[in-house]
Amino acid sequence: MAAPIRTTDRAPGVPGIILSAPASGSGKTVLTLALLRHYARAGLAVAGAKVGPDYIDPAFHAAASGRPSINLDPWAMRPATLASAVTDAATGADLVLCEGVMGLFDGIGAGGMGSTADLALLTGWPVVLVVDVRGQAASAAATVAGFVRHRSALPVAGVIFNRVGGTSHARLVAESVAAACPELTILGAVPRLPQLTLPERHLGLVQAREHADLGRFLDSAADHVASHVDTAALRRLTRPASLSCPNLPLEDGAAAPLPPIGQRIAVASDDAFAFAYPAVLAGWRRAGAELIPFSPLADEAPDEAADAVYLPGGYPELHAGRLAAGSCFLPGLAAAAARGAALLGECGGYMVLGHGLIDPSGGRHAMAGLLPLETSLADRRLHLGYRHAILTATTGLGPAGARFRGHEFHYARAMTEGPGQPLFRVSDATGAHEASAGLVAGRIAGSFIHLIDRETA
Repeated sequence: MAAPIRTTDRAPGVPGIILSAPASGSGKTVLTLALLRHYARAGLAVAGAKVGPDYIDPAFHAAASGRPSINLDPWAMRPATLASAVTDAATGADLVLCEGVMGLFDGIGAGGMGSTADLALLTGWPVVLVVDVRGQAASAAATVAGFVRHRSALPVAGVIFNRVGGTSHARLVAESVAAACPELTILGAVPRLPQLTLPERHLGLVQAREHADLGRFLDSAADHVASHVDTAALRRLTRPASLSCPNLPLEDGAAAPLPPIGQRIAVASDDAFAFAYPAVLAGWRRAGAELIPFSPLADEAPDEAADAVYLPGGYPELHAGRLAAGSCFLPGLAAAAARGAALLGECGGYMVLGHGLIDPSGGRHAMAGLLPLETSLADRRLHLGYRHAILTATTGLGPAGARFRGHEFHYARAMTEGPGQPLFRVSDATGAHEASAGLVAGRIAGSFIHLIDRETA
């Protein structure tokens, strides 16, 4: 590996690349982790990024690289926020590896709005396709050629064949793709290795913080992938970001994605409450707020000096008995509400603000009782998609009528929700299916929506 090439701390000088695939399940997450770990071990300051609304993959990126990983969402983020996020991802880095979401062109509607391809066009970062070639050989050439030519302006620069069956299989696939797409750089062929898989649960991968031996897994993945991928050639394909926003120099940053809900914000953070966007928290800090982490699973109450409490999403349903049995956490929420602190719960945090939570096995656990809400994971029903959200009342997030974009992904059902005032009027990404969402009672508010950014009216 060549010695690290130091660049300036300004984002436009930092090269990046996007790892995408024809479809979910192609293995791009493990390949991204392996490459992050490999470059980090080689002495590079390498940063991860993730396209779209994902909490779990960025935490794995951070574990692999030793640096924070940030979400880049071309649908939910304003141009200024996206430009600022690209800057944050690249600041102090030598290289940015961005992992795509789903298939390269998958997004909203037939046009794929907000897709990985859209982000590639916005940033100018080249795309490397990760193609799972199990069960095919020469046919892989048709797949790759179709993706290369589907949007002619898209900078598809290279390809990695994943889960190849052996040397002859790898050679046949490579020769077929080289003949069909001579302009592509074929970066390597990674053999199947069953032990390089990560366990999953209902919202995706089991969280990085829950893996006792994650470091060994990452090192093994890096060894395996680097022995079959030309990592020097991949690095040569990288390009600096070209994304810009009118009247916003990249180095100046942007307004906080969400208004701070207080001056001193207690933030729940542990295995049960891990789904907080780094860009949101960083935006609050930039706006002058102090963030005070606490662990509900350790039965910690919010700091008594906090004038706001943020309960992000996560997996409270897996720890509901432990949360209910504690003597400090739930009473601490009640005490914060009694002294007039603003409380905001998102998804799992929203469920905890309710009266009760029924876990996946059917057991009911008393929660904070601060909102008229009863939720259940015993009869799961998927709720998934982007959301436009408009505040119905003045809260710590802003005045009534303030607009946001966010994402909903959960299996919980609201058995009862109300009576009470909804927090938002919502619609899907196309503006259809208008409905009410969440609840607000004074300075206590919550919904199943994970907010990502303000929306320009």
